[in-house]
Amino acid sequence: MLQDKDRIFTNLYGMHERTLAGAKARGHWDGTAGIIKKGRDWIIDQMKASGLRGRGGAGFPTGLKWSFMPKESDGRPAYLVINADESEPGTCKDREIMRHDPHTLIEGALIASFAMNANTAYIYIRGEFIREREALQAAIDEAYDAGLLGKNAAKSGWDFDLFLHHGAGAYICGEETALIESLEGKKGMPRMKPPFPAGAGLYGCPTTVNNVESIAVVPTILRRGPEWFAGFGRANNAGTKLFGISGHVNNPCVVEEAMSISFEELIEKHCGGIRGGWDNLKAVIPGGSSVPCVRAENMRDAIMDFDYLRGELGSGLGTAAVIVMDQSTDIIKAIWRLSKFYKHESCGQCTPCREGTGWMMRVMDRLVKGEADVEEIDMLWDVTKQVEGHTICALGDAAAWPIQGLINNFRDEIEDRIRVNKQGKVSIAAE
Repeated sequence: MLQDKDRIFTNLYGMHERTLAGAKARGHWDGTAGIIKKGRDWIIDQMKASGLRGRGGAGFPTGLKWSFMPKESDGRPAYLVINADESEPGTCKDREIMRHDPHTLIEGALIASFAMNANTAYIYIRGEFIREREALQAAIDEAYDAGLLGKNAAKSGWDFDLFLHHGAGAYICGEETALIESLEGKKGMPRMKPPFPAGAGLYGCPTTVNNVESIAVVPTILRRGPEWFAGFGRANNAGTKLFGISGHVNNPCVVEEAMSISFEELIEKHCGGIRGGWDNLKAVIPGGSSVPCVRAENMRDAIMDFDYLRGELGSGLGTAAVIVMDQSTDIIKAIWRLSKFYKHESCGQCTPCREGTGWMMRVMDRLVKGEADVEEIDMLWDVTKQVEGHTICALGDAAAWPIQGLINNFRDEIEDRIRVNKQGKVSIAAE
């Protein structure tokens, strides 16, 4: 279990001051100029050595991502864009950072932007996050007033500006290129890749898009050393991680824990166990709504990291938004609700997603009521495979995977419901 002295987010629950003075008292903004003076290559090498993988869902190595940015400017400015469009159902970790510990993010933005030769960064915040936006803007204003942002930021010799941009509540703008389009004032629709943002992103300039948590942990890693961070978790799954546990546990919470903690330990230590005991557990979605669900018996001993959940269980850590469902859950209806969400949030650019999300939702609608035929289960599976991997961005995959997880794990329940519905109709007809 992670000890308090190893926690990066020291004000996750808002028990202390979120002001600049409060952040400094907890060890933030300490020696920032000294870190920057060690140079770009040193920072990127340290980030690579730490083993930090992106905390927004995909888990791509952060230091490697930064290294894709051009070393020398060709005359174009470079940008860091921080993805604070936390719209994945079940996910509620980044908002806690912005609401209670915003200076971790601001300091991280300065250091990361310097490492990528960017004098400007944008934080794109989710449309529904009103209070978070206010807290973050107040912290940015404080940092400007204290000389930590702007000309010669934090006396580092680096000029740096940070802007907060409020979205309008579109899930698709969490996809990095759709986010860039939205920042430019256009419709939030994903771009074809290549070119990748590191070559041509915001305003056609070199851009890196990183998640809030990925950036907020940077200063602490550089202060304590990559070996410290890499000491948590299994190989290739290093560090501490914010987990957001919701659903049928006794105490839902957001908690910072070491990577590769077991699911059972996470639930017992921080959530007071499963509601009604472990025998009452039915299924878990381990990483936000877009990863497939896992049956209870496979989940108890699961290791909460990228490689185990993907390799052993065919699911994923995603944003570490753990959605727990007990035996009272109508699992078919729960997955239908996710289908409805993805249908609503599809931008409509790609035909498989535009047509497929609606089609999948309508079939799920009939499965919930038991009004479909058993053959339609396989047909639905085929359609998910036609959507998955055939769209510009990953929303098509995100719509397909929950349904695939349902069919893989709970096909018997779907078939039983169809059978019961048909028998009910037969008996009514006989009367």
